[in-house]
Amino acid sequence: MAAGAPRIFVSHLSGVAVFDPAGDQVGRVRDLVVMLRVGQKPPRLLGLVVELATRRRIFLPMTRVTAIQSGQVITTGVLNVRRFEQRPTERLVFGELLDRRVTLTETGEEVTVLDLSVHQLPARRDWEIDRVFVRKGRKGGAFRRAKGEALTVEWSAVTGFSLEEQGQGAESLLATFEQLRPADLANVLHHLSPKRRAEVAAALDDDRLADVLEELPEDDQIEILGKLKEERAADVLEAMDPDDAADLLGELPTDEQERLLSLMQPGDAADMRRLMSYEDRTAGGLMTTEPIVLRPDSTVADALARIRNPDLSPALAAQVYVCRPPDETPTGKYLGTVHFQRLLREPPPALVSSIVDSDLQPLDPDADLPAIAGFFATYDMVAAPVVDEAGSLLGAVTVDDVLDHMLPQDWRETEFHLDEEEVATDGS
Repeated sequence: MAAGAPRIFVSHLSGVAVFDPAGDQVGRVRDLVVMLRVGQKPPRLLGLVVELATRRRIFLPMTRVTAIQSGQVITTGVLNVRRFEQRPTERLVFGELLDRRVTLTETGEEVTVLDLSVHQLPARRDWEIDRVFVRKGRKGGAFRRAKGEALTVEWSAVTGFSLEEQGQGAESLLATFEQLRPADLANVLHHLSPKRRAEVAAALDDDRLADVLEELPEDDQIEILGKLKEERAADVLEAMDPDDAADLLGELPTDEQERLLSLMQPGDAADMRRLMSYEDRTAGGLMTTEPIVLRPDSTVADALARIRNPDLSPALAAQVYVCRPPDETPTGKYLGTVHFQRLLREPPPALVSSIVDSDLQPLDPDADLPAIAGFFATYDMVAAPVVDEAGSLLGAVTVDDVLDHMLPQDWRETEFHLDEEEVATDGS
């Protein structure tokens, strides 16, 4: 559903078919997963519980939902088919929130929850529950007729859903720090006791934990990953940037590496193995395998749509790489780069192949760190393509990865400084 589109009542999603981009049905929606927050803040919609044809129920994150329209859900086509397991901070909408007795804040009257509405936040991929459809009088039940006035109110107009400020363990702490950037939340986690750190990490959703792990010192990364169940550890590694995940895997014993790789989706595991085959501090070892790749017949409009993806880092969104098929790395023949500033100056129907910069030499995968840094400094780049001897694009190195490896090894430790009073908020 595009930003600004009408809200959707969850009752309309019950049993709705889920399709992949090719139009093949993969399952049906059986529930919605939300995370409640402290006070009257609307809960975040994390994803959907989808029942496959095999009757297995899996979790589909909202980041992998491209559209909800005409009674159907469209996904990116990437599904993790491991069985859904509810986590401590998660609530099931159909199973736990509907048919619940809550209180109207203004009058103190008890009402029954019949339905909830969800909407996508403007210019973001986050979804929230914003309104509650309730019925006054005796308990009637979700989706059922009952006597009494029915009305729709804002989420903040009722109590009885949200977390209490005290006594909620890791849930309350997570809600308190929800608005922090990953680097700042990593700072907080670093200063918690090991027990508390493990509790908070276990309660974070996969994408959030992946973002935070990327910002933590190596020892903390290994400690947290080691305390997760192996299947969940594999999920979190898949959610991390491939180069960061490969670096973390490389610090683990070989047998543990293999167990985690065997639990990953084959494509993700192949990326990890490829990255781990290169020496540290080389272009191959530093690159991400997921740059923006376009075919020569793609248009400027196509390119601009791709770089608008909010999940991309600014460095990766700064340029697109034009290659012959296949589009996945390693690609067909690399033809050149188009910088986003050039895209902004061209008409949307123009082909990217007509404005490609083919003069700039790409990096060799075996290029060492000084050579990479010199390349970035010489050409004022924030990202650079990595191409092998056969002319295939392998990935892209971004300036943040170069800086990570040029700074002292313990730079994250020295940056993590919190006042004692702030550290004390962990309650341990």
